[in-house]
Amino acid sequence: MAVDVQGQRHDRKALILYGSETGNSQDVAEELGRMAERLHFITRVSEMDLVEINTLPDYTVVIFAVSTTGQGEFPENARKFWKSLLRKRLPPDCLSHVAFTTFGLGDSSYPQFNFAARKLHKRLEQLGAKEVYPRGEADEQHDQGIDGTFLSWSVDIRKHLLSLYPLPDGVTPIPQEVLLPPKLVLELQEDIPGPTQVSTGSQIHQANQIHHPAAEPATPDTFKQTGNHNKMERTPSQSIYDFPLPLEEEPVVCNQLREKFDGEPHDDPDSNFPPFKAIDIPNQFQVVLLENKRMTPRNHWQDVRQLTFGVSNEEAYDPGDVINIMPKNFSEDVQTLIDLMGWKDVADIPVSFVASPPDFYHADNLLSMAPGLFPVPRGTLRDLLIHNLDITAIPKRYFFELISHNTDDPVHKERLLEFTNPALSDEFYDYTSRPRRGILEVLQDFPSVKLPWQRATQFFPVMRCRKYSISSGGTLKLSSTPGTLKFQLLVAIVKYKTVLKKVRQGLCSRYLAAMPINTHLKVTLADGSLGFEVSKEYNPLILIGPGTGVAPCRALIWERAAASLLDTKITNNETILFYGGRNKRADYFYGDEWQFQYLCLTHVFTAFSRDQKEKIYVQDVIRREKKEVWRMIAKGAIIVVCGSSGKMPRAVREAISWVMLEEGGAEKFPKGREDVEAELKRMEKRKHYLQETW
Repeated sequence: MAVDVQGQRHDRKALILYGSETGNSQDVAEELGRMAERLHFITRVSEMDLVEINTLPDYTVVIFAVSTTGQGEFPENARKFWKSLLRKRLPPDCLSHVAFTTFGLGDSSYPQFNFAARKLHKRLEQLGAKEVYPRGEADEQHDQGIDGTFLSWSVDIRKHLLSLYPLPDGVTPIPQEVLLPPKLVLELQEDIPGPTQVSTGSQIHQANQIHHPAAEPATPDTFKQTGNHNKMERTPSQSIYDFPLPLEEEPVVCNQLREKFDGEPHDDPDSNFPPFKAIDIPNQFQVVLLENKRMTPRNHWQDVRQLTFGVSNEEAYDPGDVINIMPKNFSEDVQTLIDLMGWKDVADIPVSFVASPPDFYHADNLLSMAPGLFPVPRGTLRDLLIHNLDITAIPKRYFFELISHNTDDPVHKERLLEFTNPALSDEFYDYTSRPRRGILEVLQDFPSVKLPWQRATQFFPVMRCRKYSISSGGTLKLSSTPGTLKFQLLVAIVKYKTVLKKVRQGLCSRYLAAMPINTHLKVTLADGSLGFEVSKEYNPLILIGPGTGVAPCRALIWERAAASLLDTKITNNETILFYGGRNKRADYFYGDEWQFQYLCLTHVFTAFSRDQKEKIYVQDVIRREKKEVWRMIAKGAIIVVCGSSGKMPRAVREAISWVMLEEGGAEKFPKGREDVEAELKRMEKRKHYLQETW
């Protein structure tokens, strides 16, 4: 039951903390921040790891938005905070003055669904924190994704907060039609600050994002044009954040999104490959592309690539590790946006980032730079659009709310606002998610929308790294060049036509498909969800990796083979592989390798769903090979499931459960299904049932 903590606070300060791996929890946190801001809370939105737990009681209310990664773990940017909550010397009532709630983001195809949020919620209560509103949980597998739960939960918590912390007489919430001020704006600069600085008047800040407690509606006379390049001069009585629409210009013909599509992908889909420019991302290192090899026949419907990179041998990696690659937008798409918005006069002039000087609560800890934004040093607006802002992402509801303020066409404005209405969710999804319509296409559909370039970081989401499991291990790491290693990725190129006859391409896979040999780029290395230490794990392995899910399985197989050669005492290293694809001829990735005696594979079982009249999947073959599977489980095998999230991992877990019940019988599982489920949970806890899906 939620606890009413009204009376414990006489101020209005909200702290919204997020733990995010792919950015979804950050999006939720920012939306909650805007909600709190409209209720006149002085609001701070931050990564969990940037906050100390002893500051939590300083806020009226604390809301956590936390995703679950891997085998029930916290995201990377929340682990430090979580560990600080686990300190044994913490008094049991140290958070008794904290009013909180949590919202979890998870994927029900994982056994540890929303485990991080549940653990966090329970631990906060153990330390005396008071639940101000019941925890919410979102499921990626919902028909409407995260929104399936979040929309109703956010509406309800807004009402609850307004009830718990009523506004003074005469003060009302900031209405939805009033545009909240951006936290960061662009300014043309000839002499700009250093590469990681943000101008804030008299200060340079280094922490997270700020939300202001008030907003004023934009007015058409806020600024007057001065000089060239649409430079703005603020009138004395107006906010620095209120920009008018750009001056009307002669209409220009803008490029359209690429429509070349003859039913098959091309080896060189885009000749104008994005330029390389250094971006200062923490812990990144340089690699060079050695090979970009198509793994499927040219007449196959899907283009799957093996990319081989050279890297310094100082960057050692293990099976299960992932490479984070920052994609780039292609120049022609960026030019399309520049032409469409009328930004050509300012596109190639260096810009700096200007934030409002924070002059209120906890100002020293507030960051003006948008979280995750790593701009090109001395970069231009064009650089920002190529390297930092995702202009082809599927837009969120908030995007339509923002752009509705930047059109003078009443029909367009009405339509854009319809997409922000939660009651019209079906229309929103029919227009955005289902046809995979991107931001750039939306702007082409609504040509009356003209966005001020100064607010670019408010309109477009920050580009985020894409994660790819490393597919090489053991001797595959070796390079002919002294002092270097190799790593390989297996990447399915996303490129298809929708029912609208529009070409859809994945942002990063398109970038990788077009990447020329000898391209230098910078990447980061991270632990994957498997958390596998091959040198210590000599149990038998049951690997289940359909499609590109075979990538981390291959890395494990080759690493185990190398470990067996180096350590002659290893005797219990049996490995069986279940592989699934559509056609043996077209997508049996690495099938020729599995015959190598050196790899010591005990068995390879395949399921090619389209090679016979009746469709067969890996879960069907697991049931067929029940005696071999049970023999391995009985010997303490570690089960590793890799590939697409959704139906596959659930079907595989059900098949494993069936095998255990069928072969173990009443002797091993006297309570039947109940005992089998309990044993699977024990296997998950001791990391003998692992899942890496995407």
